[in-house]
Amino acid sequence: MYGFVRCAAAVPKMKVADCVYNVKEIIAMIETASNKDVDLLVFPELCITGYTCSDLFLQTSLLTAAEKGLEAIAEETKDKDTVVVVGLPVNIGNSLYNCSVAVYKGCILGAVPKIFIPNYSEYYEKRWFRSGRGINGNIVLCGQSIPIGTNLIFAAEGIENFTFGIEVCEDLWANIPPSCSLTLSGALIIANTSASNELASKNEHRRSLVSNQSSRCICGYIYSSSGVGESTQDMVFSGHSIICEKGSVLNEGKLFSLESEMIISDIDTELLANDRRKNMSYGDEYSPAPEIVSFPMYEKNKNNLERHINPYPFIPHGNDMAEHRCENIFNIQVSGLARRLQHTKASSLVIGISGGLDSTLALLAAVRACDYLGIDRKTVLGVTMPGFGTTDRTYNNAVSLMKTLGIRIREIPIAEAALLHFKNIGHDPDVHDITYENTQARERTQILMDLANKENGLVVGTGDLSELALGWATYNGDHMSMYGVNSGVPKTLVKVLVSWIADSSFLGCDVSSILKDILDTPVSPELLPPDGNDNINQKTEEIVGPYELHDFFIYYAVRYGFSPKKIYYLALNAFDGIYDGNTILKWLKNFYKRFFTQQFKRSCLPDGPKVGSISLSPRGDWRMPSDAVNTVWLNELEDL
Repeated sequence: MYGFVRCAAAVPKMKVADCVYNVKEIIAMIETASNKDVDLLVFPELCITGYTCSDLFLQTSLLTAAEKGLEAIAEETKDKDTVVVVGLPVNIGNSLYNCSVAVYKGCILGAVPKIFIPNYSEYYEKRWFRSGRGINGNIVLCGQSIPIGTNLIFAAEGIENFTFGIEVCEDLWANIPPSCSLTLSGALIIANTSASNELASKNEHRRSLVSNQSSRCICGYIYSSSGVGESTQDMVFSGHSIICEKGSVLNEGKLFSLESEMIISDIDTELLANDRRKNMSYGDEYSPAPEIVSFPMYEKNKNNLERHINPYPFIPHGNDMAEHRCENIFNIQVSGLARRLQHTKASSLVIGISGGLDSTLALLAAVRACDYLGIDRKTVLGVTMPGFGTTDRTYNNAVSLMKTLGIRIREIPIAEAALLHFKNIGHDPDVHDITYENTQARERTQILMDLANKENGLVVGTGDLSELALGWATYNGDHMSMYGVNSGVPKTLVKVLVSWIADSSFLGCDVSSILKDILDTPVSPELLPPDGNDNINQKTEEIVGPYELHDFFIYYAVRYGFSPKKIYYLALNAFDGIYDGNTILKWLKNFYKRFFTQQFKRSCLPDGPKVGSISLSPRGDWRMPSDAVNTVWLNELEDL
């Protein structure tokens, strides 16, 4: 459903060369996986016999028992709607091959021989097995004629984008793994049946290898390695299992378990397919001709999602990673602004400071740019322009922040100029409509632009990515600047960056308490008068919706091109217990209405740096006609 394929990596408890025992454990895990609606179940390399059989692989009795074991596994799958991948030694002619086979509903779909046979250090596989390179055609296995080859791609007939290929253990360690060719040929998921012994820190390298390969190939990757029960004569096997998706580890099993272990996760094949379609470099690669093996699997009605959906996709997680990412993002902003200041030979950076989050981040970036260039912070001119909606809280925070940072300060109230403008255009100042609001925004922009001319300066824009997506800006007002330093930063990330700076010391002055109060202030353009207690009366998120929802919508609509229905489904999972379905649907409809109708503002954006995977610059990532119609997207939501 919605492109999710439920995948599992199983590590059964086993006994070396005891095929009957091993098959019994495998069948028990197939039953468990089937009950959990698993679509693709992957077992370790040579799991029917065990990987550490050594010279016993050359015994006819073991080979016969392994084939009988495969037959029993195939029989078990007859009434199961799960594709199972298992490993066993397969005799072809007078040669033995280390194979992994896919089984579905009693049928052996195909066999994939291992290509790279390790024969170094503790490995002696060439003593028993030949490389499967160049092997193709059909063989008879368990009485069934099946395809064999290293170019097999298995495709579900009734599930769009459910295509997978197989590589075996060492194949992944090769210079050019078979999965590179398989994914270029259309496989969206790779199953790796493995037997990787444990060494100090090897699990970290293995995890990195699987993660990086899934990222490079834009694929899902299921890795299952041998565990408890393998011989410990000279090596120990930890039973490492990993499920990755395009570089992200979705699930990882426990090492050194004494019992059978299984991990399950839903891989988003639509996400992978959409990302490949978008990545033209990927499409330009040579694509070898695969052999497609189709099987009649259809969508299951699953009641849950076996993966975590991050409600805050733009926010870095983990203390060390978050700090590193925040520093990197902020440095992109600072470097972009510093370069523009150098190039234009401007004498100053002019910024309107409101006491809100966006202008705060822009000011911090400007101050840091001056430090970076080794020039006086007085290069920055902060302008506070109190208007009809300005509260004491935001005004005081704006002034305190500018003083503490040591920049130049100008205060230019706009009420008198706005009232004169109302008189000139014949507008009643008691009518608090769009004209009332936009007059103030444009008056502020005019002041900043004229001051910049007077100062030989550069007006630094403060609007963020979320506001650009929603069109929450006055056209030719705060929408316009000479460099939009926040244009690539979504609102949820603006908060995180300001919070990170509040806890840092690199600015050389104590702005922590000011920044934390700014973080606690409701988001508002302050274009309408405050209430009787001088509290903000115009709260953005009550008008356009919660920014955490909109940033979630932006991420999946722009980054991956998902349908409104799928985004709604993901949001239900991500914000479970935070927002109900009606609330999510209300703001999702509003998002699509605003995103389409406000494109004209994005079509003439000032320059500004891209900091993450999404940008709405008309010169860069987002090309969209200003007169596009949103009917298709809104109609889809009407069906919910």
